[in-house]
Amino acid sequence: MVPTFEHSFGKQLEPFEDRHAMCVRAGRIFGERVKVSRIEETLGGSSYTVRTVEALRAQHPEHELTLLIGADLVDERRRWHRWAELEPMVSFLVVGRHGTALAPLGPRDHEVPIDLPEVSSTEVRRRLVAGESTVGMLDDEVARYIREHGLYGARR
Repeated sequence: MVPTFEHSFGKQLEPFEDRHAMCVRAGRIFGERVKVSRIEETLGGSSYTVRTVEALRAQHPEHELTLLIGADLVDERRRWHRWAELEPMVSFLVVGRHGTALAPLGPRDHEVPIDLPEVSSTEVRRRLVAGESTVGMLDDEVARYIREHGLYGARR
């Protein structure tokens, strides 16, 4: 799991340390099978997938990399920064997104035959600000962390 260091389009993000901590909490259910990387913090500057993949490949040349993306990103990724260089470096594991028709997959793509629950980050943030429940939408430990740290305008 790789939290973004700096959004490439200048979108304001919560502090990296908090986002990293939330990833650790969200990934705990997978045990040792999921690790949270600080690679983008190390790279600094705007986060681009191709830069991250290049750095991970340099650190771990013995590994084959697969990126997990939602079906809503399949078509969009061709517009990603340096896509022509990125495409041959990784395969993609595509997870269904509720209400999103799956676009044609590339030769190195693999589809996970499930749909993620219908969860909107906008709705999650609205509920946090309103002090409403996010049960079933957000991991309990992540929700607690957000509220304890007053992130995303959440009520403490």
